[in-house]
Amino acid sequence: MSLSRSLSKSDLKQRLQPIEADLHAFRSVFKQTIATDVPLLNQVIGYMHRQKGKEIRPALVFMTARLFGPTTHATHVAATMIELLHTATLIHDDVVDEADLRRNFTTIHRIWNNKVGVLMGDYLLSKGLSIALKEDQLALLKITSHAVERMSEGELRQLKTTKLQTMTQERYYQIIEEKTASLLAACMESGAVSVLKSPSEEALRAIHDAGIQIGLAFQIKDDLLDYQDKGIGKTKQHDLEERKVTLPLLKATANASPAEIKQAMRRFKRRRKSKNDIQWILRFVEEHQGMKESEEVMIQHVERAMTTLSTHPDRRKDGDASETLKQFGQLIDFVIYRSV
Repeated sequence: MSLSRSLSKSDLKQRLQPIEADLHAFRSVFKQTIATDVPLLNQVIGYMHRQKGKEIRPALVFMTARLFGPTTHATHVAATMIELLHTATLIHDDVVDEADLRRNFTTIHRIWNNKVGVLMGDYLLSKGLSIALKEDQLALLKITSHAVERMSEGELRQLKTTKLQTMTQERYYQIIEEKTASLLAACMESGAVSVLKSPSEEALRAIHDAGIQIGLAFQIKDDLLDYQDKGIGKTKQHDLEERKVTLPLLKATANASPAEIKQAMRRFKRRRKSKNDIQWILRFVEEHQGMKESEEVMIQHVERAMTTLSTHPDRRKDGDASETLKQFGQLIDFVIYRSV
């Protein structure tokens, strides 16, 4: 199986068209929430606004909310809380990883310093707490707080499990569920909570689990992009350079001989990899079905999520129900066919 389609940011923009009004309102709430009279903070915030991302997470909040009813002010608050959390973790991650670039912009801690990076992330997290309390959205606060806890656990767990000989598929899934999928699950759960009246724990658990499935697919796609060869030096290759063990490599080594695994480990562990090293690893992963099997697993996660949502008892049943589910599916389509 090979994902021959390749969706760009322009394709994403088309898929976000049904919720453009909600996204516009969200951007306004977000800017108002982080407004400050501290000059240094204003400088950093101004720079941060220039680094506009794909807005997948707030979009997921709105798309999920629309599966269960019309969006509300609480939905805009939920999207804002999620984006505050996401942006804060990116800034903190850049400090921890000593990253130089984020979305082709120099990272905040490189322009200012590590202290500013850490404090900026803390400021955004505090604003997430503030808006939840101001708007009396304790249910949303509970959801996002749980996500923060799990994301932190995932980051710490990954620090202890970085080598090919110590990473297993079970550990890999645990890490990406905590680091990535927990936040996408929070997006979907908070979107549903913002429109549903007194949802049952069972109903919310099903939505959360669907979010976990989509989050796993999202991270697997990220890991696949690192191994997609578009010519020498044209892959992302961040994971290869940083020696991060991900699913394509794990799948490939499961199908390789001991001698091949030994050679793969030797090349993979090199701090400075040559073009020959990179090309050898890419061929190794491709020839030993690492890409194919990872793609199959990714699609299975998406299918499970869509089945759960399409059969959810609380899903809206009005005239827009089928179209809303279709639009949600088109957004998730971007997750597995994206080229960025």
